[in-house]
Amino acid sequence: MRRPTENDAKPNMAALLVAVGARRDVDAFELLFRHFAPRVKAYMARLAGDSQAAEELMQETMIAVWNKADRFDPAKGAASTWIFTIARNLRVDAFRRDKRPEFDPNDPAFVPDDVAPADEIFEAQEVSVQLHQAMATLPDEQVALLKLAFFEDHTHSFIATSLNMPLGTVKSRLRLAFVKLRAALDRNGDVS
Repeated sequence: MRRPTENDAKPNMAALLVAVGARRDVDAFELLFRHFAPRVKAYMARLAGDSQAAEELMQETMIAVWNKADRFDPAKGAASTWIFTIARNLRVDAFRRDKRPEFDPNDPAFVPDDVAPADEIFEAQEVSVQLHQAMATLPDEQVALLKLAFFEDHTHSFIATSLNMPLGTVKSRLRLAFVKLRAALDRNGDVS
């Protein structure tokens, strides 16, 4: 039996696709490939703008046609529509794959923080309670200065400007607050 060629009467593409799906007909697939491969490649080249990517996507499309031909239903649409839908979907997948960064399991954003041992957590909570108790013994203006300098991390110059206070006064009041804080912590059991 002679192999059919493209020069023969135009074959029914839907019938060829059904033959590939039903019997894994290599001759029918060859005709489909010869007809659709250049068209799919041109379509991909227009979308991708890259002949290498177009070639690869055309190959993937035709492999998918071979593997999924049994799913084609000629009653639902033309063979060309079915094949170009596969091509478009593969192009969309390739675009998403190219635009999505590879997952790096060592990226610090994905590495969970180390959990401190229970005794360290307990000790930190105990220190926090003692510090709050010691700060409660200080005058409000000294607590405010400590919060601005150490909890909000402002410079002494910024604090002096924002409170309309001389820089030397801010520094001396902070030193006095430290002395009182140290004394209060020593009375409650040193946290250092």
